[in-house]
Amino acid sequence: MGAANPAGDHHHEDRAQPFPQALLDALGADPLTPAFEQDGRVLVRGELLELVGRCTAGLRAAGLGNRSGVAIATAVSAEGFAAQLAAHVLGCRVVVLRPGLTPQQLAHILDQDIDAVVTDDPTTRLRTAAGGATVLTIGPDLLRDQETPVARGELDDPAIITFTSGSTGTPKGTVFDYRALTRHWSWQLPEWTDETARLAANYRRFLLFGTLSSAVVQEHLALCLNSGGTAVIPTGTPEFPDVLAELSITACLLTVARLHQILDDLSERDVDLSAARMLLVAGSPLEPHRLAQAHARIGSAVHLGYGQTELGMISLLSADDIAAHPAAAHSVGRPRDGVELEIRDDTGAPVPIGADGEVWVRVPNALSGYWRAPEETAAVLHDGRVRTRDLGHLDHDGFLHLTGRTRDVIMVNAVLHYAGPIERVLASHPDVDQAYVAGAPDARTGEAVHAYLVAAGARNPDHESLRALVAAELGAGAVPATITVLPEVPLTPAGKPDKNALLALRTIPAPR
Repeated sequence: MGAANPAGDHHHEDRAQPFPQALLDALGADPLTPAFEQDGRVLVRGELLELVGRCTAGLRAAGLGNRSGVAIATAVSAEGFAAQLAAHVLGCRVVVLRPGLTPQQLAHILDQDIDAVVTDDPTTRLRTAAGGATVLTIGPDLLRDQETPVARGELDDPAIITFTSGSTGTPKGTVFDYRALTRHWSWQLPEWTDETARLAANYRRFLLFGTLSSAVVQEHLALCLNSGGTAVIPTGTPEFPDVLAELSITACLLTVARLHQILDDLSERDVDLSAARMLLVAGSPLEPHRLAQAHARIGSAVHLGYGQTELGMISLLSADDIAAHPAAAHSVGRPRDGVELEIRDDTGAPVPIGADGEVWVRVPNALSGYWRAPEETAAVLHDGRVRTRDLGHLDHDGFLHLTGRTRDVIMVNAVLHYAGPIERVLASHPDVDQAYVAGAPDARTGEAVHAYLVAAGARNPDHESLRALVAAELGAGAVPATITVLPEVPLTPAGKPDKNALLALRTIPAPR
């Protein structure tokens, strides 16, 4: 089940270097190896370290230090990452803004005690949302004379807040303190296990794209940089699978939907993916037959991962695992080193091997809580363990099989969306009396949102206005893929909407 490494054991904090000192030391020890590659430009590790030092000096000159709130609003770039590391060096509380935030979501996040915003594109929209916060543009505003960056964050202070998609109505912040990052399995190089070192060896050329705001992306970027690999940033929007071949990528994070796209493409033409060593698929359920197709067409580079923002990567499934244990094809793998995993019943008591229950996890790098949400924090954190709100069981070979969720959530393009807020937005339309949404597997997006409505009168709601309403309030990812209008909603014996029965109706064309 993975080696136990209790989160409450602080002994190795005496040995561990405060975050991000381990990475800074690794960069300084190997200054001539490429760290980032973008548009033909190569930034070696010594230059990245110098960039961090210059950003540190600029943030300090702006009056920032321990517990200052710093938002990073940049494209995926070495400069954006260096600015983030510099803020951590000073012990700041960092928020990395993801692209595609609605104006309301952006304003909400920047209203969370943010003292400065670091950006490479100081738009009017960003300056307006920043309010009284200082806006520092990467360039003369930020890059000052080099200083040697030395990490000085306080272990109990918030280090980074990762905000959700906002599909709960407003973005929810997952908080990691400096203690968690100092003990993080991929960031803390001196504490790497043999398993982690073997995994990191696959990250010689890691495709870095999309956003730096993702905790998952940062977790695997750490594997790349700490092991001496190069983060390769593609030009523009990457075209899969060609980008993997053109840039000789060895490691990449893939959503289930993107894997489907790659497999469909490879069924029609050949693309040389022989450089690939770790194509990690995660974010939503993957059918075993599709994983088998991936192994047959691409090879053993394809791995299936399971994790959460709150915990990082929990388990990993390889082709070798399936070869040795064929039933593992229906699992999400074995817990990795350092993960202490239990399956518990509704009372919180452990259940026997093979019995279903809720997945509880204990890791040193878990969240410290949710930003300004004590009730939600208390609902998730118990005795040093985290309730995942996912259901499943362990088999006798130690593989984790997921069977459901305790939460009403839908994973669209690996982004979690809660059903309740989408239902509330749809129900706010004057032509809607009742609204319910459910998720179902989707080859394009991993899972998709399907909406079921009861009209408020004789007139059926306009579907495009409903989609526009959801997009404006919750973002494009929450928009229903289908909308079905029904005379009434099927109920369970307990009198609740029967979402399984609703999903069975999703092939019925929605009335126009």
